[in-house]
Amino acid sequence: MSQEDQARAGGETPAATEYEPGQDNVQILGLDVHNPVFAVSALTIIAFVFFSLVFQDQAAEFFGWLRPALTSQFDWVFMIACNIFVLFSLFLVVSPFGSIRLGGDKARPDYSYLGWFSMLFAAGMGIGLVFWGVAEPISHYGSSLGGTALGEDGLRSDWAPLGAAAADAEKAREMAMAATIFHWGLHPWAIYAIVGLALAFFCYNQGLPLTMRSVFYPLFGKATWGPLGHIIDVIAVFATIFGLATSLGLGATQALAGLNYLFDVPVTDGMKVLLIILITAFALVSVVAGLDKGVKRLSEANMILAAGLLVLVIIVGPTLAILTGFFTNLADYVIYLPELSNWVGREDTNFLQGWTTFYWAWWISWSPFVGMFIARISRGRTIREFVTCVLLIPTVVGALWMSVFGGAALDMVMGDSGQALTDAALELKMFKMFEAFPMTGILSFIGIILVVVFFVTSSDSGSLVIDTITAGGKTDAPTAQRVFWCILEGAIAIVLLLGGGLGALQAAAIATGFPFAIVLVLMCLSILIGLMRERRKKVGAVH
Repeated sequence: MSQEDQARAGGETPAATEYEPGQDNVQILGLDVHNPVFAVSALTIIAFVFFSLVFQDQAAEFFGWLRPALTSQFDWVFMIACNIFVLFSLFLVVSPFGSIRLGGDKARPDYSYLGWFSMLFAAGMGIGLVFWGVAEPISHYGSSLGGTALGEDGLRSDWAPLGAAAADAEKAREMAMAATIFHWGLHPWAIYAIVGLALAFFCYNQGLPLTMRSVFYPLFGKATWGPLGHIIDVIAVFATIFGLATSLGLGATQALAGLNYLFDVPVTDGMKVLLIILITAFALVSVVAGLDKGVKRLSEANMILAAGLLVLVIIVGPTLAILTGFFTNLADYVIYLPELSNWVGREDTNFLQGWTTFYWAWWISWSPFVGMFIARISRGRTIREFVTCVLLIPTVVGALWMSVFGGAALDMVMGDSGQALTDAALELKMFKMFEAFPMTGILSFIGIILVVVFFVTSSDSGSLVIDTITAGGKTDAPTAQRVFWCILEGAIAIVLLLGGGLGALQAAAIATGFPFAIVLVLMCLSILIGLMRERRKKVGAVH
């Protein structure tokens, strides 16, 4: 069933446009691709891969310059934009617009709550939670406890959040957990909620193609289907593929560190490349299987694995401290939220630019992929139900994850038994923490499997989304196209790792996230216009 058919089935009148999904497509060599979005996106990315491999030294130097250049000049853009997304999402929950059902009044959800939540959470930030769950709280704790420091230029040179907590261990812990949950809480999920809602509403309620350009029809009218729309879709493809590559690179680094820890597998660039190739091959199998048979089943299996690991850590770790810490951490997050969200007069520039701005750019670069994926699986939900489940529930679950893993790690560090944990490389911190618990080998092995499967679910769902964009909104394009994008994602991750490691990955995410931040702010305006028209139409029908 096409998007327009789905809209009509839900009892809604499609938007006043005759544009059909895929009407500008060309069929060549068994492919069905949008002209020129597919060609421009694919050729540009392939050229990037080629030149980055050929000129690795120059690529490393460029990426080393790019990240600080963007974060130091445009941190305010990211901060303002993401605050807008949170406030707008909360407004939708309490507004009359919340009763509008995605797909029309007669539409019903295609997936159960378990299947729906498993897929959106696995796609949203699975790899990141596993990678940073131990590493980030420890980093913020150490920098906060060390207090502030000034460089030769008179500016702060430390990485502590806000005013730090010199020599105050308990306050340092509070700030560490509040800052960590801040980076994984309302702000990132508000970004996903905005994009997912926009795509779902304009597709299922207005009968427009499931592509990023459709969201801007209320603002630009028929120009949406011309060059302006091509630019929007191409930027969405770039943001998606580089945001995914960042996470895939982090996941491969951590999985290899775990394999080295358990089985002495050598940590070399060649092994990282081999691991990315192997996991991309698994993702290809899921991509070929499709959304219901591949992505959905893997996502549900991964949620079971993640829940199992979470429960095991609660049981074998400092159980009472973890459970009580969860509620304390949530309260600290709420208390520090206004300060952490503020961008005016901040002196903690390293934290603001190196941590928060990077995260906001990373989430924004992921938003076309996660948002479109959430839209595809959310037909039948009301706007209030959609925003609540996409915004609030994942925030609480993320806080629980960080409280369990970060809380257990901080308990070790504050108890003077965590020096090895503090000194360990970022990708090894989780495995080092497991050393202090019973069943070390089992916990570490589950952790590796979790990283790998999150890797696969991110790659396969990302491939489905990019293929939809580059196929002009068609969701039933030939399988070969999804395979192409899946392979290209793996290639980008390899190139970025070889061309500068973690810094290159982060620079790429920020570079693609910046222009898309502006696009998302316009998206909020477009959603509001579309919802107001929808309400007026319903009121007019009643009278």
